[in-house]
Amino acid sequence: MLEVNGVNSFYGKAQVLNDLNFDVARSTVVALLGRNGAGKTTTMKSIMQLVRPRRGKIIYQGQDITGWPSHKVARNGLGYVPEERRIFTQLTVLENLEVGRQPPRDGCTTWTEDMVFDLFPNLAERRHNGGKALSGGEQQMLTIARTLMGNPAFILLDEPSEGIAPVIVEQMARVILQLKDEGLTVLLSEQNLHFAQAVADAVVIIEHGTQKFAGSLASLQSQPEIRDQYLSV
Repeated sequence: MLEVNGVNSFYGKAQVLNDLNFDVARSTVVALLGRNGAGKTTTMKSIMQLVRPRRGKIIYQGQDITGWPSHKVARNGLGYVPEERRIFTQLTVLENLEVGRQPPRDGCTTWTEDMVFDLFPNLAERRHNGGKALSGGEQQMLTIARTLMGNPAFILLDEPSEGIAPVIVEQMARVILQLKDEGLTVLLSEQNLHFAQAVADAVVIIEHGTQKFAGSLASLQSQPEIRDQYLSV
């Protein structure tokens, strides 16, 4: 469903990504793993065209989207949940969801408030609360829920388990598996290998912007030396 082909991305003159090459199959969960500063967020932003690759291509559902405006990428079914969350703190939960609403999309689930509240019961209980009154974990839930209201076919989650309570991390893992069951394709960036192992079908490891491994979760588990070299603290 998504192909990252020879992508090189820069901030100014500083090169951050070096010839990344990986695929994401439809209705799977792929974990992009690496230590802090490895280039995971830049990879996400390059896919969304928030950072424009200087070389290489991003192919989404057979179409080259490299160089597209980011809003056009989003309208074609790519949803992005940034690490910073960026909810509207002065708006209620319901109002945040309304901001994310897009028209129905062919072949995609059309999400409603009731559907996202079934997915995130915590938000259902606080639907009239302002965003600033939510905990960090609830804000993360709201960011994902708001993205789902755009009816994406593919969703990018940047560090979904970062900085939230263990009980919410467990809930987040269940949500990701439910999204997969709904037919969504998920690419998530993570430092938490345990979390990735709970949800991912395949793994891509990057270090200093360079791809070091791409393969199934089972393949990574059979090569502990790779895990120890690139993921151990």
